[in-house]
Amino acid sequence: MQFHKVNGVTLHYQLIGAPEGRPVLVFANSLGTDFRIWRDVIVRLVGEFAIVLYDKRGHGLSDVGETPYTIDDHVDDLSGLLDHLRVRKAVICGLSVGGLIAQGLVHKRPDLVRALVLCDTAHKIGTAEMWDARIRAIYEEGIEAIADLILERWFTVDYRKPDNAEFTGYRNMLIRTPRDGYTATCAAIRDADFTEAAKLIDVPTMCVVGTEDGSTPPELVGELSRLIPGALYQEIPQAGHLPCIEQPVVLTDAIKLFVEKITKEGK
Repeated sequence: MQFHKVNGVTLHYQLIGAPEGRPVLVFANSLGTDFRIWRDVIVRLVGEFAIVLYDKRGHGLSDVGETPYTIDDHVDDLSGLLDHLRVRKAVICGLSVGGLIAQGLVHKRPDLVRALVLCDTAHKIGTAEMWDARIRAIYEEGIEAIADLILERWFTVDYRKPDNAEFTGYRNMLIRTPRDGYTATCAAIRDADFTEAAKLIDVPTMCVVGTEDGSTPPELVGELSRLIPGALYQEIPQAGHLPCIEQPVVLTDAIKLFVEKITKEGK
Protein backbone atom coordinates (compact mmCIF):
# COMPACT_ATOMS: atom_id res chain seq x y z
CA MET A 1 0.00 0.00 0.00
CA GLN A 2 1.17 3.52 -0.80
CA PHE A 3 0.35 6.70 1.13
CA HIS A 4 1.17 10.40 0.77
CA LYS A 5 0.22 13.37 2.93
CA VAL A 6 -1.08 16.39 1.03
CA ASN A 7 -3.11 19.40 2.22
CA GLY A 8 -3.19 17.99 5.75
CA VAL A 9 -4.68 14.60 4.79
CA THR A 10 -3.05 11.26 4.13
CA LEU A 11 -4.17 9.80 0.81
CA HIS A 12 -4.06 6.12 -0.07
CA TYR A 13 -2.98 5.57 -3.67
CA GLN A 14 -1.50 3.04 -6.05
CA LEU A 15 0.99 3.73 -8.84
CA ILE A 16 1.48 1.08 -11.52
CA GLY A 17 4.31 1.69 -13.96
CA ALA A 18 4.53 1.07 -17.70
CA PRO A 19 7.17 1.27 -20.43
CA GLU A 20 8.64 4.75 -20.83
CA GLY A 21 6.65 7.05 -23.07
CA ARG A 22 3.29 5.36 -22.55
CA PRO A 23 0.32 7.56 -21.50
CA VAL A 24 -0.56 7.90 -17.81
CA LEU A 25 -4.16 7.16 -16.80
CA VAL A 26 -5.45 8.58 -13.50
CA PHE A 27 -8.67 7.19 -11.99
CA ALA A 28 -10.89 9.18 -9.61
CA ASN A 29 -13.74 7.18 -8.06
CA SER A 30 -17.32 7.92 -7.11
CA LEU A 31 -19.10 8.87 -3.87
CA GLY A 32 -19.23 6.01 -1.36
CA THR A 33 -16.55 3.88 -3.05
CA ASP A 34 -12.78 3.42 -3.04
CA PHE A 35 -10.39 2.70 -5.87
CA ARG A 36 -11.11 -1.03 -5.82
CA ILE A 37 -14.11 -0.32 -8.10
CA TRP A 38 -11.62 0.00 -10.99
CA ARG A 39 -10.03 -3.42 -10.53
CA ASP A 40 -11.63 -5.14 -13.53
CA VAL A 41 -10.68 -2.20 -15.74
CA ILE A 42 -7.12 -1.92 -14.45
CA VAL A 43 -6.26 -5.59 -15.00
CA ARG A 44 -6.99 -5.02 -18.69
CA LEU A 45 -4.75 -1.93 -18.88
CA VAL A 46 -1.68 -2.97 -16.89
CA GLY A 47 1.45 -3.01 -19.04
CA GLU A 48 -0.02 -0.78 -21.73
CA PHE A 49 -0.36 2.36 -19.63
CA ALA A 50 1.00 3.83 -16.42
CA ILE A 51 -1.85 3.97 -13.89
CA VAL A 52 -2.60 6.07 -10.82
CA LEU A 53 -5.50 5.21 -8.52
CA TYR A 54 -6.33 6.86 -5.22
CA ASP A 55 -8.94 7.08 -2.47
CA LYS A 56 -10.19 10.65 -2.25
CA ARG A 57 -10.36 12.20 1.21
CA GLY A 58 -13.07 10.73 3.42
CA HIS A 59 -13.08 7.41 1.52
CA GLY A 60 -11.25 4.10 1.60
CA LEU A 61 -8.00 4.25 3.56
CA SER A 62 -7.54 8.00 3.14
CA ASP A 63 -8.03 10.47 6.01
CA VAL A 64 -11.36 12.21 6.50
CA GLY A 65 -9.71 15.53 7.35
CA GLU A 66 -11.63 18.69 8.15
CA THR A 67 -15.23 18.84 6.95
CA PRO A 68 -17.25 19.88 5.03
CA TYR A 69 -15.39 19.75 1.70
CA THR A 70 -15.53 21.66 -1.54
CA ILE A 71 -14.71 20.29 -4.97
CA ASP A 72 -11.61 22.50 -4.83
CA ASP A 73 -10.44 20.52 -1.79
CA HIS A 74 -10.66 17.32 -3.81
CA VAL A 75 -9.01 18.98 -6.83
CA ASP A 76 -6.15 20.25 -4.70
CA ASP A 77 -5.66 16.78 -3.21
CA LEU A 78 -5.38 15.19 -6.64
CA SER A 79 -3.07 17.90 -7.99
CA GLY A 80 -0.86 17.56 -4.91
CA LEU A 81 -0.67 13.79 -5.35
CA LEU A 82 0.19 14.10 -9.05
CA ASP A 83 2.86 16.69 -8.24
CA HIS A 84 4.32 14.25 -5.71
CA LEU A 85 4.36 11.51 -8.34
CA ARG A 86 5.75 13.92 -10.97
CA VAL A 87 2.89 13.13 -13.30
CA ARG A 88 2.10 15.60 -16.07
CA LYS A 89 -0.30 15.54 -19.01
CA ALA A 90 -2.29 12.52 -17.81
CA VAL A 91 -5.60 11.18 -19.05
CA ILE A 92 -7.95 11.78 -16.12
CA CYS A 93 -10.78 9.26 -15.88
CA GLY A 94 -13.31 10.49 -13.33
CA LEU A 95 -16.50 8.68 -12.33
CA SER A 96 -19.42 10.67 -10.83
CA VAL A 97 -17.87 13.05 -8.26
CA GLY A 98 -14.56 11.92 -9.73
CA GLY A 99 -15.76 13.49 -12.98
CA LEU A 100 -16.41 16.76 -11.18
CA ILE A 101 -12.90 16.58 -9.76
CA ALA A 102 -11.54 15.96 -13.27
CA GLN A 103 -13.41 19.00 -14.60
CA GLY A 104 -12.06 21.13 -11.78
CA LEU A 105 -8.52 19.88 -12.37
CA VAL A 106 -8.44 20.75 -16.08
CA HIS A 107 -9.34 24.35 -15.25
CA LYS A 108 -7.13 24.78 -12.19
CA ARG A 109 -4.10 22.76 -13.31
CA PRO A 110 -4.18 22.34 -17.10
CA ASP A 111 -0.52 21.26 -17.02
CA LEU A 112 -1.64 17.99 -15.40
CA VAL A 113 -4.31 17.08 -17.95
CA ARG A 114 -3.84 15.67 -21.44
CA ALA A 115 -7.41 14.43 -21.90
CA LEU A 116 -10.58 13.61 -19.96
CA VAL A 117 -12.75 10.51 -19.69
CA LEU A 118 -15.88 11.70 -17.90
CA CYS A 119 -17.77 8.62 -16.80
CA ASP A 120 -21.33 8.76 -15.43
CA THR A 121 -20.97 12.37 -14.32
CA ALA A 122 -22.25 15.81 -15.22
CA HIS A 123 -21.57 19.52 -15.09
CA LYS A 124 -24.12 19.78 -12.25
CA ILE A 125 -25.28 16.71 -10.31
CA GLY A 126 -28.58 16.82 -8.43
CA THR A 127 -30.14 19.72 -6.55
CA ALA A 128 -29.30 21.40 -3.27
CA GLU A 129 -32.57 20.09 -1.80
CA MET A 130 -31.71 16.51 -2.76
CA TRP A 131 -28.21 16.63 -1.28
CA ASP A 132 -29.38 18.37 1.89
CA ALA A 133 -32.03 15.68 2.37
CA ARG A 134 -29.45 12.93 1.92
CA ILE A 135 -27.02 14.54 4.35
CA ARG A 136 -29.80 14.93 6.92
CA ALA A 137 -30.96 11.32 6.50
CA ILE A 138 -27.45 9.96 6.96
CA TYR A 139 -26.86 11.96 10.14
CA GLU A 140 -30.23 10.89 11.53
CA GLU A 141 -30.28 7.23 10.45
CA GLY A 142 -26.88 6.29 9.00
CA ILE A 143 -25.81 5.33 5.48
CA GLU A 144 -27.20 1.82 5.78
CA ALA A 145 -30.76 3.14 6.16
CA ILE A 146 -30.70 4.63 2.65
CA ALA A 147 -28.22 2.21 1.07
CA ASP A 148 -30.83 0.31 -0.97
CA LEU A 149 -32.09 3.53 -2.58
CA ILE A 150 -28.52 4.46 -3.54
CA LEU A 151 -27.76 0.98 -4.87
CA GLU A 152 -30.83 1.08 -7.10
CA ARG A 153 -29.17 3.98 -8.90
CA TRP A 154 -25.78 2.29 -9.00
CA PHE A 155 -26.69 -1.09 -10.44
CA THR A 156 -29.12 -2.79 -12.80
CA VAL A 157 -31.88 -5.05 -11.50
CA ASP A 158 -30.02 -8.17 -12.65
CA TYR A 159 -26.90 -7.20 -10.73
CA ARG A 160 -28.80 -6.48 -7.50
CA LYS A 161 -29.72 -10.11 -6.88
CA PRO A 162 -29.37 -11.27 -3.26
CA ASP A 163 -27.21 -14.22 -4.31
CA ASN A 164 -24.71 -11.99 -6.12
CA ALA A 165 -21.74 -11.95 -3.75
CA GLU A 166 -20.15 -9.04 -5.64
CA PHE A 167 -23.23 -6.90 -5.07
CA THR A 168 -23.08 -7.68 -1.36
CA GLY A 169 -19.43 -6.67 -1.31
CA TYR A 170 -20.06 -3.32 -2.96
CA ARG A 171 -22.95 -2.69 -0.58
CA ASN A 172 -20.50 -3.25 2.27
CA MET A 173 -18.11 -0.76 0.66
CA LEU A 174 -20.85 1.85 0.59
CA ILE A 175 -22.16 1.44 4.13
CA ARG A 176 -18.64 1.34 5.61
CA THR A 177 -17.69 4.69 4.11
CA PRO A 178 -16.98 7.13 6.98
CA ARG A 179 -20.14 9.14 7.64
CA ASP A 180 -18.33 12.47 7.80
CA GLY A 181 -16.35 11.78 4.63
CA TYR A 182 -19.48 10.76 2.75
CA THR A 183 -21.62 13.71 3.84
CA ALA A 184 -18.78 16.21 3.34
CA THR A 185 -18.43 14.98 -0.24
CA CYS A 186 -22.21 15.26 -0.69
CA ALA A 187 -21.83 18.94 0.23
CA ALA A 188 -19.00 19.32 -2.28
CA ILE A 189 -21.15 17.85 -5.05
CA ARG A 190 -24.12 19.99 -4.02
CA ASP A 191 -22.11 23.19 -4.37
CA ALA A 192 -20.26 22.31 -7.59
CA ASP A 193 -21.49 23.73 -10.89
CA PHE A 194 -19.35 23.48 -14.04
CA THR A 195 -22.11 24.40 -16.50
CA GLU A 196 -20.27 27.44 -17.86
CA ALA A 197 -16.78 26.07 -17.26
CA ALA A 198 -17.54 22.96 -19.33
CA LYS A 199 -17.83 25.15 -22.42
CA LEU A 200 -14.19 26.15 -21.96
CA ILE A 201 -12.66 22.67 -21.77
CA ASP A 202 -10.07 22.50 -24.53
CA VAL A 203 -8.59 19.00 -24.18
CA PRO A 204 -9.88 15.84 -25.90
CA THR A 205 -12.84 14.56 -23.91
CA MET A 206 -15.01 11.45 -23.97
CA CYS A 207 -18.24 11.22 -21.97
CA VAL A 208 -19.43 7.70 -21.10
CA VAL A 209 -22.60 6.57 -19.31
CA GLY A 210 -24.43 3.36 -18.44
CA THR A 211 -27.82 3.23 -20.14
CA GLU A 212 -29.50 2.36 -16.82
CA ASP A 213 -27.68 4.94 -14.68
CA GLY A 214 -30.12 6.27 -12.08
CA SER A 215 -27.78 8.92 -10.65
CA THR A 216 -26.51 10.68 -13.79
CA PRO A 217 -28.77 9.33 -16.56
CA PRO A 218 -27.80 9.33 -20.24
CA GLU A 219 -29.73 12.51 -21.03
CA LEU A 220 -27.73 14.41 -18.38
CA VAL A 221 -24.36 13.03 -19.47
CA GLY A 222 -25.35 13.74 -23.07
CA GLU A 223 -26.00 17.34 -22.09
CA LEU A 224 -22.50 17.54 -20.61
CA SER A 225 -20.99 16.17 -23.82
CA ARG A 226 -22.78 18.84 -25.84
CA LEU A 227 -21.41 21.58 -23.59
CA ILE A 228 -17.79 20.48 -24.11
CA PRO A 229 -16.40 21.44 -27.54
CA GLY A 230 -15.73 18.34 -29.65
CA ALA A 231 -16.52 15.84 -26.89
CA LEU A 232 -17.27 12.24 -27.80
CA TYR A 233 -20.25 10.47 -26.25
CA GLN A 234 -20.84 6.76 -25.68
CA GLU A 235 -23.54 4.79 -23.88
CA ILE A 236 -22.82 1.42 -22.29
CA PRO A 237 -25.78 -1.00 -22.33
CA GLN A 238 -26.69 -3.14 -19.33
CA ALA A 239 -24.91 -0.88 -16.85
CA GLY A 240 -26.00 1.51 -14.14
CA HIS A 241 -23.92 4.23 -12.51
CA LEU A 242 -20.80 2.08 -12.22
CA PRO A 243 -20.02 0.52 -15.61
CA CYS A 244 -16.48 -0.19 -14.38
CA ILE A 245 -18.10 -2.90 -12.26
CA GLU A 246 -20.97 -4.16 -14.44
CA GLN A 247 -19.39 -3.76 -17.90
CA PRO A 248 -15.62 -3.43 -17.39
CA VAL A 249 -14.70 -4.92 -20.77
CA VAL A 250 -16.85 -2.44 -22.70
CA LEU A 251 -15.58 0.50 -20.65
CA THR A 252 -11.95 -0.59 -20.96
CA ASP A 253 -12.26 -0.96 -24.72
CA ALA A 254 -13.77 2.52 -24.96
CA ILE A 255 -10.92 4.01 -22.91
CA LYS A 256 -8.28 2.21 -24.97
CA LEU A 257 -9.73 3.34 -28.29
CA PHE A 258 -10.00 6.93 -27.06
CA VAL A 259 -6.42 7.06 -25.76
CA GLU A 260 -5.04 5.38 -28.87
CA LYS A 261 -6.90 7.92 -31.02
CA ILE A 262 -5.55 10.98 -29.24
CA THR A 263 -2.05 9.44 -29.09
CA LYS A 264 -2.08 8.80 -32.84
CA GLU A 265 -3.28 12.34 -33.47
CA GLY A 266 -0.53 13.71 -31.21
CA LYS A 267 -2.97 15.35 -28.79
